[in-house]
Amino acid sequence: MMNRVILVGRLTKDPELRYTPSGAAVATFTLAVNRTFTNQQGEREADFINCVVWRRQAENAANFLKKGSLAGVDGRLQSRSYEGQDGRRVYVTEVVAESVQFLEPKSGGGDTQRSNFANTGGSGHGSPFGDNQNRNSGNQGYTRVDDDPFANNGETIDISDDDLPF
Repeated sequence: MMNRVILVGRLTKDPELRYTPSGAAVATFTLAVNRTFTNQQGEREADFINCVVWRRQAENAANFLKKGSLAGVDGRLQSRSYEGQDGRRVYVTEVVAESVQFLEPKSGGGDTQRSNFANTGGSGHGSPFGDNQNRNSGNQGYTRVDDDPFANNGETIDISDDDLPF
């Protein structure tokens, strides 16, 4: 049997972080996922998918995601039921996330704790690995993500045949 869900969408509101009585972190959020087709009016509709993430990933999601954040979720579909306050049975289907990916660079708006680990510099964003002063010093042999190694201002590139992989 296989039960696998992969979604990419935007959060409809900030994640809700709670803790179980045993201390396990659990975060819930709703992901708005665009459909691949348009309706008769030519508008794109969206599905709103409830997601649950546990433990450290829950804390990370609560700390780094907010309303409107683009996120990728990899997990499984789960159905459960419970008795509501009115005594009736309530059925819930949700995605239990095994992995949550932050798919946007952090916003430039004042919150220094929010960070996307894929963003390692440039565009005025800070490095998630601490102070990013002297970015290029001490990084001999490494290229920053926003440096174009092929930008040579029209000059010829001197590469020996031994350096080519073919």
